[in-house]
Amino acid sequence: MDSQENILETGNQEEVIQETTAPEVESNEVAAEERKTYATKQEVLDRVKEIAHGEEQPQKEEVEYLKTVFYKLHIAEREAKLKDYIDGGGDPEAYQITPDEDEEVFKAEMGIIKERRQQQFREMEAEKEENLKKKLDIIEKIKAMVTSPEEASKTYQEFKTLQQEWRDIKAVPAERANELWRNYQLYVEQFYDLLKLNSEARELDFRKNLEAKTRLCEAAEKLADEEDVISAFHQLQKLHQEYREIGPVSKDLREEIWQRFKAASTVINKRHQQHFEDLRAREEENLARKTALCEKVEAIAAEENKGSADWERHTQEIIEVQQEWKTIGFAPQKMNVKIFERFRAACDDFFARKAEYFKSLKDTFKENVEKKRALIEKAKALQDSTEWRSTSDKLIALQKEWKTIGMVPKKMGDQLWEEFLAACNKFFEARNAAGAGQRTEEYGNLEKKRDVIARLSAIAEEGGDDLQEKVQALVEEYNAIGHVPFKEKDKLYKEYHEVLDRLYKELNISVAKRRLSKFKDNLKQVAERGEGALDTERARLMRQYDSLKQEIQTYENNLGFLSVSSKKGNSLIDEMNRKVQKLKDDLQLVKEKIKAIDAENAGKE
Repeated sequence: MDSQENILETGNQEEVIQETTAPEVESNEVAAEERKTYATKQEVLDRVKEIAHGEEQPQKEEVEYLKTVFYKLHIAEREAKLKDYIDGGGDPEAYQITPDEDEEVFKAEMGIIKERRQQQFREMEAEKEENLKKKLDIIEKIKAMVTSPEEASKTYQEFKTLQQEWRDIKAVPAERANELWRNYQLYVEQFYDLLKLNSEARELDFRKNLEAKTRLCEAAEKLADEEDVISAFHQLQKLHQEYREIGPVSKDLREEIWQRFKAASTVINKRHQQHFEDLRAREEENLARKTALCEKVEAIAAEENKGSADWERHTQEIIEVQQEWKTIGFAPQKMNVKIFERFRAACDDFFARKAEYFKSLKDTFKENVEKKRALIEKAKALQDSTEWRSTSDKLIALQKEWKTIGMVPKKMGDQLWEEFLAACNKFFEARNAAGAGQRTEEYGNLEKKRDVIARLSAIAEEGGDDLQEKVQALVEEYNAIGHVPFKEKDKLYKEYHEVLDRLYKELNISVAKRRLSKFKDNLKQVAERGEGALDTERARLMRQYDSLKQEIQTYENNLGFLSVSSKKGNSLIDEMNRKVQKLKDDLQLVKEKIKAIDAENAGKE
């Protein structure tokens, strides 16, 4: 074989190996492209059993793929069962994962496959070592033939036989392959250089080799139109193997035919390389998306759950993330299992804590149900009572207590509430029917009291000397009128006291002025009683002043302790404020009287 043929396996050995041998990671991806789609676990099991007990040799890529698909279907089936259980009203904390017989069968079959693959590997390694010995023996035989041109011609047929034997021997240990091939090529080249064939035989051999290599070039060029990039790459490997085994062509065509075959190979290799670059990019993108989903689930699981509503809301959010996860393809092989385990750990942690929460909630529900049943019994015991006032207060107290009891399961909660409400409604409907006549009377009283308020307002506008007598008469008339409707009571009370406070204020001012004027007129008569009469009167007024001041302070202190949380308490405060204001008016009058005495004494001096 001449030098141009030697370039294919010696001078350009590194280039050819790089272009025609797929990296390990790409071999795995080749299998991924040729994978069959499995819809059920049983389909996967059937294929696993076929490999485990059949004649074909187990392929690593397919076995790993079957394992990934099985557990993906296994987990999806488990999640679907849990969801159906919860959607059907099942108690999450009571749910138990049942053993999967298919998984046990799958593990057992995979164990058999593992043993077969280990045995296969040992046999292949042994076969490679045996092939290495055979090829080394062939090289030694060819080496022995390369002695002289005459010997080469005599041993030509033996040489061709050895070449065929070389082609028939397949794989050898990878670390010895290149060195072995270079040695083989070296002695083949030397044999051809020494071989003296006649011109016609040599040319015939060259033509046959050219036809064979031209056919391989055409086949390689057609592979550029092959849609399946992986299939095209594998077919190219076979073409390269055939090209290596074909002898040389004439010198003037060697470079041309080699460049043609190399150019066609480059096209296929570039398509193959680009395919896996795109595949790796998609897998990296899938890894990024799955990482983001892991972080999302972890964030949801870390949020605080204050009650069942929060647990259910977060559950739906995680289920939505799980559905999105299923739409994303595989991540890079070295990260695919790790990222799934991270995602599954976050989901499992959340659902385990949820189950624990509902387990503890179940005891609380039971206690709350018992409390509500006790209130229902109390309400039923009161529902036929005719003691309207006291029973109303008791039922209202029961309703307030009902609100303080925590949650119970919704379906049972609605049933208990309807039962409790029915007992309450039965009493209040009977009370309302019995009080219909009383309400008519109360509305009549309301109109009467509004008429008194209107007349008080008119008196306040008119004034007059007999104002006090008129006001007193109307107050007595107002007090003599009976009850009014409860919902109108506070509004009527406010209207009544507003007009009454205005009238009393005017009356107090008027009375105080008259009393002070009359007191001043009587001062001269007091002075005529004797030299100390005015001082005696002043001392009496000072005692009255101190008494009023102390009384006012007492009222104001008491006001500080009163609560206005109820309407009744508010009315009491209003009444006390009026008393305080009356005492303050009296205090001011006493103060003015003392000033008048002081002025009279100053006039005498």
